[in-house]
Amino acid sequence: MPRLAATLVVLLPPLLLSAAVAAAPLPPGGGGGGGFGFEATLRHVDAGAGYTKAQLLARAVARSRARASTLQSLATLAPGDAITAARILVRASDGEYLMDMGIGTPPRYYSAILDTGSDLIWTQCAPCLLCVDQPTPYFDPSQSATYRSLGCSSASCNALYYPFCFQNVCVYQYFYGDSASTAGVLANETFTFGTNATRVAVPSVSFGCGNLNAGSLANGSGMVGFGRGSLSLVSQLGSPRFSYCLTSFLSPVPSRLYFGAYATLNSTNASAAAGPVQSTPFVVNPALPTMYFLNMTGISVGGYRLPIDPAVFAINDADGTGGTIIDSGTTITYIAEPAYAAVRAAFVSQIRLPLLNATEASVLDTCFKWPPPPRQSLTLPEVVFHFDGADMELPLQNYMLVDPVSGGLCLAMATSEDGTIIGNFQHQNFHVLYDLENSLLSFVPAPCNLI
Repeated sequence: MPRLAATLVVLLPPLLLSAAVAAAPLPPGGGGGGGFGFEATLRHVDAGAGYTKAQLLARAVARSRARASTLQSLATLAPGDAITAARILVRASDGEYLMDMGIGTPPRYYSAILDTGSDLIWTQCAPCLLCVDQPTPYFDPSQSATYRSLGCSSASCNALYYPFCFQNVCVYQYFYGDSASTAGVLANETFTFGTNATRVAVPSVSFGCGNLNAGSLANGSGMVGFGRGSLSLVSQLGSPRFSYCLTSFLSPVPSRLYFGAYATLNSTNASAAAGPVQSTPFVVNPALPTMYFLNMTGISVGGYRLPIDPAVFAINDADGTGGTIIDSGTTITYIAEPAYAAVRAAFVSQIRLPLLNATEASVLDTCFKWPPPPRQSLTLPEVVFHFDGADMELPLQNYMLVDPVSGGLCLAMATSEDGTIIGNFQHQNFHVLYDLENSLLSFVPAPCNLI
């Protein structure tokens, strides 16, 4: 039986992750996804930039608002338009985590924005006719012994949304929701994952070598897609499973990414109190096939299942709008109306604190006066997300935060005009497994700073 309330002790702001890629030999006894695998660590895009906790929170919330707006608008783009069909489901400047990888022979290392909402792997290349700032030199194909441009009839070229052919060389172009873009040559190259001690080199990975780029890459030098399409890293490496465990904002320990044979939830829990592993099937949305959609069935607040029609969370069969996405690149969760209104009403009725007035600039509009009066204890209602076959019971620090502007105690969720997006703030300190082979998302509470 789930607990009905949680006592407020410490509020953890959004995630701050840290990292550098580390590969390792296969785990004892192997794992899922065949014999190939590696481990990696993740660095938050704002890590080491000297921001205060309040600034980090404000920047993460702002990125979430922009990304959610883009994800929601892409579902309604006009079908049949070649340019809009080429748009991918991310904002280039609004990813959250960076993953290191080596490109070429000998390998040159770059940090790329990891994105579960897109497929293409790409970096900026020399000679760069139009490029944006990045922390590393541009990749120079002439300095690699294994670089090969791809022809127009190649399978990878045909997998692009909108391929071009120039002198029998495949040319790609991607457009982003924030007016960013990348265009260049589609090529094959050897990619390296790992440290000096243990490395995994993978030949013939298709990627975009960008010569014309616009927008912003935050602190990265490209992007690496972990989506469901054939050009994503997950699909190309032939080990259709990956997992991550995101540490809390205040933890000095990096977050973890596991790929292939390492992506398993066996022995993740440090204690039996964490509960069993739960799984829910992915749902395919033909209009947005690269995204990870789930069948969300309801929400409970304070032990009460809210009276929400499950159709609020479902994909619209007519045009592909709506639905529920789990997205590592969005920080807070966006809940479709009228479900958000029901959640907000439940919090207002159950929390005995004055409600703060929201402004036009507010993203978080369910905020309460904080701190409470002296000698007043405060209990907060627990939140459970219900999915087909699984319940995600959120720890307190995964849904409440202190807003840096108002100083209020806020619900880390916001309203959405089209669809629901489960953000990374809600699944911090969960080990989350994406199993594409069996079309399942599995998760279990985990001490991510320990595994």
